[in-house]
Amino acid sequence: MKIVIPGGTGQVGTVLKRALSAAGHDVVVLSRRPRQQDEVHWDGATLGPWAGEIDGSDVVVNLAGRSVNCRYTPANLREMMDSRVHSARVVGEAIAAAARPPRVWLQMSTATLYAHRFDAPNDEATGVTGGTEPGAPGYWAYSVDIAKAWEREQEAAGTPHTRKVALRAAMVMSPDRGGVFDVLLRLARLGLGGPVAGGAQYVSWIHDQDFVRAVEFLVARDDITGPVNLAAPGPLPHRDFMRALRSAWGVPVGLPATRWMAEVGAFVLRSDTELLLKSRRVVPGRLLDEGFTFDRPDWPAAADDLVRRLRGTGVR
Repeated sequence: MKIVIPGGTGQVGTVLKRALSAAGHDVVVLSRRPRQQDEVHWDGATLGPWAGEIDGSDVVVNLAGRSVNCRYTPANLREMMDSRVHSARVVGEAIAAAARPPRVWLQMSTATLYAHRFDAPNDEATGVTGGTEPGAPGYWAYSVDIAKAWEREQEAAGTPHTRKVALRAAMVMSPDRGGVFDVLLRLARLGLGGPVAGGAQYVSWIHDQDFVRAVEFLVARDDITGPVNLAAPGPLPHRDFMRALRSAWGVPVGLPATRWMAEVGAFVLRSDTELLLKSRRVVPGRLLDEGFTFDRPDWPAAADDLVRRLRGTGVR
């Protein structure tokens, strides 16, 4: 198959491209700064020659959007919104204009759409949308607005011959440098991998190989449309998540951090505490209902595998 991945140069795109190329597919990445032969220039906002890559392709997986690993300043939040909405809109325009449109369009979304909660898990059918939950900082609602606008743009696209799926993805854990696993492991290795603000907030995640397998599953299943949670079935509290990560690497202790300490650390790392403090208790209701099985459903075993790969012969 020919698979086009707009915005495919980040961590998740690297994971997906590596696996799909190894499986024998023709993978083309759309990038603002193409560096390799199989990367094609686009600006993420306007139609151009790049649209010819989509015409005649089999699958589009749109991952485009500014990284959320930054300070949530008004300017950065606006860039997060615009980069996602504009790219989804123009991908829809390219598919609508194609003489031979792809049969499926997988659009990246985010599990951050769901409410900050501890009482029950969020699946696609019964999950609570965030934005108004008590005790959450007001600017967290903007992240939810971004997710809603992102999905709304795909829904509104006039692509009657192309099936559409929104990937409400949790954090994708891979051993690649610069990814979220790399950052969290670095904290653990420095002795800073203890619970943050008590550690009761839930962490939702998905192993990189299960992420790829879920994408392949959704491509193959012609009867699945709409939002799908891409998250392992075993979200767990932050304190347990970090304990398992420390155990996988062999770090005996991790210093706990208060909320204000997390704020200082996030400022130094030029990131934001929402990534640490929001309770993302998300489960893959539709994937499980449709018969998908996870190879790495539990975090301790997944963390062991990621550490083994990192320490071994290299990422694979």
